[in-house]
Formats: sequence, C-alpha cells, structure tokens
Amino acid sequence: MAGIRIVWPAGSVIADLNPGPTVAKLLAALPVQSSVNTWGEEVYFTLPIKAALEAGAQQVVEPGTVCFWVDGSALALPWGRTPASQGDECRLVSPCSVLGRIRGDASILNTAKDGDTIRIEAA
Repeated sequence: MAGIRIVWPAGSVIADLNPGPTVAKLLAALPVQSSVNTWGEEVYFTLPIKAALEAGAQQVVEPGTVCFWVDGSALALPWGRTPASQGDECRLVSPCSVLGRIRGDASILNTAKDGDTIRIEAA
C-alpha cells in the first residue's frame, strides 16, 4: 500500500492508497502542486494526470475516501455533505474512482480554503 502526504497552509493529512492504474499514474507524477477548490464539505484539486473510470467507482462514499474525479482530472477528498448530498452522506458530483482513505479525522480538510496552494508528495 502506497502513501501520500497532502499539505496546505493550515494543515496536512496522510492517505493510504490501494494499488491500481490511477494510483500508479498519481505516484509517478509526484510531487505536484495545485490550487484548492471547495464544494460543500469536499476539497478537490486538479492533477496533471488523465485516467479512465475504474471498476468499483462510487458516487456516495465514506468521509475521508480519496477519490479521483475523471471528468475534472482532480483528486476529491470529501469529509461531509456536499451540495449533491441527500441526508448526511458524502455524495460526489458524479461517480469517481476510489483510490484509498485518509488516516485519522478527515474533517481537518475544512481548514483548506479556495485558492490555497496544496502539495501532494510521497509519504
């Protein structure tokens, strides 16, 4: 299992990633920097990789799931409700490839703000 560190001005998290084609592309591109976007209780940011939707893609995920949004070439990190949520679920804008999980409490992502620089590196 591979790990990545995601760092922004007010915090950081470690995520454990499962083997797969999108994870391989992500790891090969590291380190990368991007700009934070928020959508409800989700942080997402574009990456310099393209990947196809993987088997097992999901739209409703558990808080702290590391997802790759194929249409936006972006990593999506939900920790709570989004504008698309029904009830208290974490609902992504569309089905995304599930890459892994954030260690610990993913709600620390609420300290990442639109426009913050975010860096992804090997952990």
